[in-house]
Amino acid sequence: MGKNQHVIPVKGGWAVKAEGASEPTHTAGTQQEAFEIGRDIAKKECSELLIHGEDGKIRERNTYGKDPYPPEG
Repeated sequence: MGKNQHVIPVKGGWAVKAEGASEPTHTAGTQQEAFEIGRDIAKKECSELLIHGEDGKIRERNTYGKDPYPPEG
């Protein structure tokens, strides 16, 4: 499983940053653009995409690939 990807607010727009990385891997003008880039990376790496709001708090998370903790039922 690859590194989780985070869509985070940055000065002038939004960025995609791998978990544990010091710098973003991609920047975009809108959160939607950053989401699409992050989603593509997360799908390729079978990882999780965490989307942060403008306040920096996680507001959504999506798992791509095999989820190690699937819900029962």
